[in-house]
Amino acid sequence: MNETHVDRIAEELKIPKQQVRATALLLADGATVPFISRYRKEATGSLDEVAITAIRQRLSQLAELDERRAAIKKSLAERELLSAELEAAIDAAETMAVLEDIYLPFRPKRRTRAMVARERGLEPLALLIMEQRDELDPQQAALAFVDEEKGVASADDALAGARDIIAEMASEDADIRRELRALFEEEGVVHSRVVKGKEVEGAKYRDYFDWKEPVKKVAGHRLLAMYRGEKEEFLRLSIMPPEESALAHIRRRMVRGVNASSQQVDQAIEDAYSRLLSWSMETDIRVATKERADREAISVFAANLRELLMASPLGQKAIMAIDPGFRTGCKVVCLDPQGKLMHFTAIYPTQSDAQAKEAALTVMALCERFKIEAIAIGNGTASRETEAFVRGLGLPSSIPIVLVNESGASIYSASDVAREEFPDQDVTVRGSVSIGRRLMDPLAELVKIDAKSIGVGQYQHDVNQHELKEALDDVVMSCVNAVGVEINTASHSILTYVSGLGPSLAKSIVAYRDSHGAFAGRDEIKKVPRLGPKAFEQAAGFLRVRDSKNPLDRSAVHPESYAIVERMAKDSGCSVADLMHDKSLRDRIDLARYVTDTVGLPTLTDIMAELARPGRDPRAAFEPHQFAEGVSAIEDLKPGMTLNGIVTNVTNFGAFVDIGVHQDGLVHVSELSESFVKNPMDVVKVQQKVKVRVMSVDIERRRIALSMRSDTRADDAGTVTASGVPRVKRPPRKEPPRPESAMAKAFAKAMDARRPAGKR
Repeated sequence: MNETHVDRIAEELKIPKQQVRATALLLADGATVPFISRYRKEATGSLDEVAITAIRQRLSQLAELDERRAAIKKSLAERELLSAELEAAIDAAETMAVLEDIYLPFRPKRRTRAMVARERGLEPLALLIMEQRDELDPQQAALAFVDEEKGVASADDALAGARDIIAEMASEDADIRRELRALFEEEGVVHSRVVKGKEVEGAKYRDYFDWKEPVKKVAGHRLLAMYRGEKEEFLRLSIMPPEESALAHIRRRMVRGVNASSQQVDQAIEDAYSRLLSWSMETDIRVATKERADREAISVFAANLRELLMASPLGQKAIMAIDPGFRTGCKVVCLDPQGKLMHFTAIYPTQSDAQAKEAALTVMALCERFKIEAIAIGNGTASRETEAFVRGLGLPSSIPIVLVNESGASIYSASDVAREEFPDQDVTVRGSVSIGRRLMDPLAELVKIDAKSIGVGQYQHDVNQHELKEALDDVVMSCVNAVGVEINTASHSILTYVSGLGPSLAKSIVAYRDSHGAFAGRDEIKKVPRLGPKAFEQAAGFLRVRDSKNPLDRSAVHPESYAIVERMAKDSGCSVADLMHDKSLRDRIDLARYVTDTVGLPTLTDIMAELARPGRDPRAAFEPHQFAEGVSAIEDLKPGMTLNGIVTNVTNFGAFVDIGVHQDGLVHVSELSESFVKNPMDVVKVQQKVKVRVMSVDIERRRIALSMRSDTRADDAGTVTASGVPRVKRPPRKEPPRPESAMAKAFAKAMDARRPAGKR
């Protein structure tokens, strides 16, 4: 345990040291974030998953810094360059940038102009000039260093070499680099320009053909857009502060007089900045801003993914799932309440009247045969036409018909997981099954797909992929463990994300279940090969055994706390089952009597809440959504229409909303609310049902501008609602209308940013 790290993290995160220390010890012992958050509240002071994750990430960063520090000291020691003063400076470095600045003068490097000058014996002249004495004549002093055999043909050659040495001294000075880095961060300007001749080819980046913005204010999504445009060779990008400001910082450090020597130093400074420091500092600021933009984008993706995974499940019901299509027909599957494939076929409701009639008979017969309780329809091509067809069959109102977001279904259907589940079925059947299972339980089905393929992020292909994967894995693990997993029906995919398990132990559990039958209780989990005490401790509380004789096995009460509950029941003169079913018995329990050195009121309070609702699902109850009738294609839209929609993606610049026309519309951040919105996620979430107004439609470019503002602008007069009723003319707003160009610009960036992977 590095106490220095504990102190630093406690100060940075404003968390008491003892809580940071306890969390660090638990993490070092192999505990997962969900386990620590749920079952070690006494040790951590009830830190939540966000705080625990922040501590884990910072510990990793500081460990990486220590590793680099040790490598640098070893390198210097091997070359006999590690002085006590240098070692103290290295030990005091608090960031990787500062550490590398200290090491820079000693780093093995390729042959430089300063090296050549030193080989020619010009370092004494450089040091002499750096003294900047009034009486020194640099030209005269340089004559003593003229040596044609060494390549110094004249005094001017000698002075040029000396300036090269001074320039390198300036570029490797840690204090100068620190000040310039701060200047770049504070006064740097991002300037993006179009590459000459690429105006047409790079039209999607036209907003950035001549764009300037202070680097400290530039939004992460705009920065990532410019970096992508530069990578694709449509844009040239620079991040620079005013040159005179940068030179002034260096002069304050190096120029100490007004004489001939100082003029030589000043020339060296200008050369150092233009040839060495400017591009070096620009590289640093690019790295820093890219990391910041990555963090923003990853945070957006993670938040959207959490909302999607925690979407309301319909539950275990017999489902008919339809993957719609025109030419190739609709693939239909019937699933039992456990998601098992019972039947599959194809129907052609849009081909001809005869085929539509046959399709209707098929659907009606299958609903009757398999006692269908809900119908899921993928939201891809022909979805609204298929929905209209099914709704027109006159099925009982007790059977909800739900459009399901099928983004990523094609990824699943071609995956190893799908082939393992359905080795004898083609991708179309697998995709249909996935659509049906998503309606039953979005979490259980979506964990089978690489989270990056779900398409709820911004610029996800441009950010650090390792950090993105780590963040998304954290979200998936958090959601899986928050909901809990029924061990006797769970797939290998979802078991992988249970605290303490992972892919190998998940496979062992499934293999044990297949060969020995259903688990009778949590204790039997210990019999799984290679699942040791530590893994059991981490996983047991999140695994449910619905048919166990012990009612606590159906709850989130950890087995380590069973004895406490049994003691409560004994003291109350009843069984554990009675305690769980009778609120009056629980109300009489004095929790203070059961506090121990390791179990405090936070855990006891959690236990009582779990006894009241064992195995409760934290997700909201399912509510079906229906899009407007008669509006099924972008051509059906008219400005002014008010429609129901579902938020499919939230970015820093607004929200994408599915309004049932096969093309999501964009609610720009400025249209989310009448009041100023800094973060769209403060207003909307993925899967949220919203009411939007159509502002404009660009059929050619497939772009739809929407608004969630409740006000109606003057130019809305005369437009119509979805039902075709003319909108009543309202008095004009007093403030001037906002320019349309801002919305148009938002579209170009938004559509490029989305790029959902796996969307069919």
